[in-house]
Amino acid sequence: MKLRRFSAFAAVAALSMGMAACGGTDAPADKAAEKPMEVMDVNFGYIPDLNGTALIAIANDQGLWEKHGLNVNLKTFTNGPLQIQALGTKDLDYGYIGNGAFWLPASGKADMACLIATSQADRVIAQPGIKDIKDLKGKKVGVPEGTSGDTILTLALEKAGMTIDDIERVPMDPGTVVSAFSAGQIDAAGLWYPMVDTIKKQVPDLVELAEDKDFEDQLAFPSAIVMRKGLDKENPELAKRVQMVLTEALDFRAENGDKTVELVAALSGQDAEALKGEAKYIATLSTADQLKLWEDGTIENWLNTLGKFFVKNGKVQESELLAPNTYFKIDLLKEAAGK
Repeated sequence: MKLRRFSAFAAVAALSMGMAACGGTDAPADKAAEKPMEVMDVNFGYIPDLNGTALIAIANDQGLWEKHGLNVNLKTFTNGPLQIQALGTKDLDYGYIGNGAFWLPASGKADMACLIATSQADRVIAQPGIKDIKDLKGKKVGVPEGTSGDTILTLALEKAGMTIDDIERVPMDPGTVVSAFSAGQIDAAGLWYPMVDTIKKQVPDLVELAEDKDFEDQLAFPSAIVMRKGLDKENPELAKRVQMVLTEALDFRAENGDKTVELVAALSGQDAEALKGEAKYIATLSTADQLKLWEDGTIENWLNTLGKFFVKNGKVQESELLAPNTYFKIDLLKEAAGK
């Protein structure tokens, strides 16, 4: 990582010398001229939606990067798997993923710094006239690869006794799904609010065939901040500082939902009212929430259940799955929380 020194070092040293010359202090010279914090660079990926942008927007607004001696380089992405690839090539240090990409850290491609929230915003939507998931047989279905939209589509097909092979699955980035559905170029989609609301403006009588709530007894739908595999060992100081930013941002969001929406709208360029529509489907997870949910086994159960889901659907081999405590960095979270 590149390091920079605060220019205040010279000022502090000069002040110390001046005070010593005047005999105005008995403090040791080395105490007055403490080594300043070195600024560390961090490359951070995000997706410009509410969960994908929330912690970034809060950290920017609250000065958390500067507070913890970090110079952040932000990069936008359209999905989680692309960020995992960038972590692997060291183009990113941290990124954001929805639950549709959780199989990647579960199989050793990244570590998890923390969860962000759980959501019930995902939907399988269809053009007017399509009344049931079974009606999608042979139809074109757009879906952003490795996202929660991918997960809800797979679950809905499975519940209907179908598989991906029964439809014409068309991988698209989220924005393309919106335009393709609105133009009638695809028959259905796996997507989430607020983009579903955006589509409704063009196709007001679209049909919602499935939602997260239909499967809440099977799976949770969390999202997470991921980090480059082994970063905490390679550069523990960077990992420690970023974790402090994340925990403070998590806790700010938990107490300031409306303000978070405003900050995300400003950074992502999205409509604040649309983001408020998404927010009502989201349950935020503070630092304390996550520590409690880890201790009682809830998070571990979420991750294990998602792992089994991805094995069943061919994303990963069972032999490749790791135990959650090997990739969910609970120790970093505890340290940042002072536990």
